Amino acid sequence: MNTLSRFVIVMSLSELIAVAPEASGGTITPRLAGALRGSAASVSHLVWVSFTDKGAQELGKTVAPSALVTEQSLRRRANVLPEESLVDGTDLPVDESYVTQLGVTGAVVQNRSKWLNAVSVRATADQIRSIAALPFVREVELVGRHKRSLPPPASPDDPALTRPLAKTSGPHSLDYGPSINQVSLINVPDLHDSGNYAQGVIVGVFDDGFRLPNHEAFASLKVIATYDFVDKKVSVVPDSTWLGDHGVNTLSTIGGYKPGQIIGPAFGASYILARTENTLSETPLEEDNWVRAIEWADSLGVQVTSTSLGYLDYDPGYSSWTWQDMDGRTTVISRAAAMAVRKGILVVNSAGNEGFSASHNTLTAPADADSVVAAGAVDLSGMRAGFSSVGPSTAVPPRIKPDLMAPGMSMYVASAFDATGYAFGVQGTSFACPLVAGAAALLVKAHPTMPPMKIVDAMKATASRAYAPDNMMGWGIVNARAAHNYLSGGDTSTPPQTPASFILQQNYPNPFNPGTDVVYSLPVPSAISLTVYDMLGREIKTLASGQLAAGSRTARWDGRDNRNVPVAAGTYIYRLIANGPNGVQSVLSSKMILLR
Repeated sequence: MNTLSRFVIVMSLSELIAVAPEASGGTITPRLAGALRGSAASVSHLVWVSFTDKGAQELGKTVAPSALVTEQSLRRRANVLPEESLVDGTDLPVDESYVTQLGVTGAVVQNRSKWLNAVSVRATADQIRSIAALPFVREVELVGRHKRSLPPPASPDDPALTRPLAKTSGPHSLDYGPSINQVSLINVPDLHDSGNYAQGVIVGVFDDGFRLPNHEAFASLKVIATYDFVDKKVSVVPDSTWLGDHGVNTLSTIGGYKPGQIIGPAFGASYILARTENTLSETPLEEDNWVRAIEWADSLGVQVTSTSLGYLDYDPGYSSWTWQDMDGRTTVISRAAAMAVRKGILVVNSAGNEGFSASHNTLTAPADADSVVAAGAVDLSGMRAGFSSVGPSTAVPPRIKPDLMAPGMSMYVASAFDATGYAFGVQGTSFACPLVAGAAALLVKAHPTMPPMKIVDAMKATASRAYAPDNMMGWGIVNARAAHNYLSGGDTSTPPQTPASFILQQNYPNPFNPGTDVVYSLPVPSAISLTVYDMLGREIKTLASGQLAAGSRTARWDGRDNRNVPVAAGTYIYRLIANGPNGVQSVLSSKMILLR
């Protein structure tokens, strides 16, 4: 018997899809109504049209379950869902008779979403009102769009750009070349040494296209499916040959393999590639491309997704998503991403490059969703990148965001313009995301039946700030080796905390009053001193000193000096000096601001 034939629907579509608010038709949301009032009648709008049901379709009767998802998808879903619920009404396609009637109004259908039971259409104000009056329409809303925020360019004075690049793999079995700096900070080489390259794991990468598929770093990349949701074609190479560079950079970060140059965490995985962003058009990215891509990838059995994009702004003149909307439930893309996790997909998204705000979060959707792993960026010494977006989400209660951190500064990637070239110095949470996703893929390989959220929990429990997560760094820098040990039956009450390198994190909060925390990490037992100085170099306060074991710790400063006297407001420097057993000294420092 075919496995799919055993699955039955366990709830009615009326339970899965909200009924229409009125029998006579659907609702135009306030956001869309505002956009219609502010535009000419001839202007076309991109909108979501949500249906009340899926028509006369019935799972197992009019539609065979075997036509909806692959065996690979079922095996993945079995990790999180009971056998009788692996396929349900959300997997049924939208009713095509409804779509046809939308077309009668003159609206142009763009994409279909079976999970949301909705289609995106381009329509004028009059057409939208006609659509809303149809009895099977539940709601009409604007499609979310995004102007991708870019981190500031690396300063030419950045020491990371001028120091010699690592060229050898050291004690490891693979030669990572310059990419050793980014993968070693998250302890990936240790898992590679065990023979785990994420072989057989299906990873989805959604980006702006992949313009140079013949780059030498992709020579051994196993690609099992591609689709361009912008231009509706199979090839993910944009028609304009100068587009698609971002995708080349991010794909090489997670899956590139060229010994002596670059080795990504999940270079042995099988890849599904989707183009979801159109960087050529003046119209920003439309979230329906991403929703369609995640549904397509799900049906093919994707296990981990990496998306270095985010959604926040509409076009000028439209009502935009705001930071208050980053609650994981408001935007369509966040709802779809959360549904993907419920179906057993481990979803990783860049947190955003909006930096820090003292008054609110700077997240972009779907990084705001509870079950989506929001990846923030650190530099190669483990310090938070200033451009990395911060939380919390606006859910009730608020959720800590980002979730995990990985390198996103001074990155080494495949060139998008030279099939044998490489680029150094690119930055953004766009690169932290594929590193986190790649580490997750290694854990999926090692623990194939583990539910995705259990893997995420292990990554959090073993990250550098697991004992003190916050909205600047989340649970801290990923430690792939420690997470694997944790999932393999290590001591779950005291998970491994050994970092990959000496780390001195940015104090939090900063600015502060009355106190602040400084987190520092030692990869080996070391004699250390952690000291606060004023801007003239005078010692103010010793926060920690002595011989310490490897691990991560937090030191707190209450704004008082060594005599326990409060100091004046201003900028101070804190410095960690660590002497390891091999005689090598590490000196790290940063600035903090005390308010009074």
